[in-house]
Amino acid sequence: MTAPSELATAQPATGLPRSADLLRSVFRRHAAGVAVITAQGAGPVGFTATSLTSVAAEPPLVSFGIGTGSSSWPVVEAAEYVGVHVLGEHQRELAATFARSGADRFAAPTRYRTGPEGVPILDGVLAWLVCRVVARVPAGDHRLVLAEVVTGDPAGAGRPLLYHQGGFTALRD
Repeated sequence: MTAPSELATAQPATGLPRSADLLRSVFRRHAAGVAVITAQGAGPVGFTATSLTSVAAEPPLVSFGIGTGSSSWPVVEAAEYVGVHVLGEHQRELAATFARSGADRFAAPTRYRTGPEGVPILDGVLAWLVCRVVARVPAGDHRLVLAEVVTGDPAGAGRPLLYHQGGFTALRD
C-alpha cells in the first residue's frame, strides 16, 4: 500500500509535470456550469465563474472561487452580500463580457437592476440568488467564498450554458 505522503509526490504516469498547466489541462475536460457573481461597491462589479458549488442545504450554502488579482476581488473581499447568476446558453456574450479583463461589464448591452441588499441582479438569467458572505478561505492565489442563500428566483427560461475545452457551449441531446 502506498502511503498518502508518497501519493502526493508521485509523478503522473503520463510524464506530465505536476503543475498549474496539468491542472488546467485536466479541468479543460471537465464541463462546468457558468455563473456570474456580482457585488456592489462604489459601483457594481462582477466576474464569470465556473467554480460555483452547492455546499449545504442546512443552512443553504454555496461557494465559488475568485482570484485575488481579479479587479472584482477588492469589492468581493469587502462585500456583505453577493449575487449569483446561473447563465443560459443564450448568454455566451454576457459570460464572455464578465470574463474579459478590463471590460465595462455593466455597460450596454448588459441589463441589470438593483436587487435585494443592493446587489446587482442581471436580467434574463436562468436563476439568481442573493447570498450573505459567511467566509473567505485562502486557497493559493484565490479565495474560496462561502455564502448563505438569502433569496432568489429559479424561474428563468432556457437551458444552461456550459464551459468546456476552453469555450462556452450548450448541452446536446
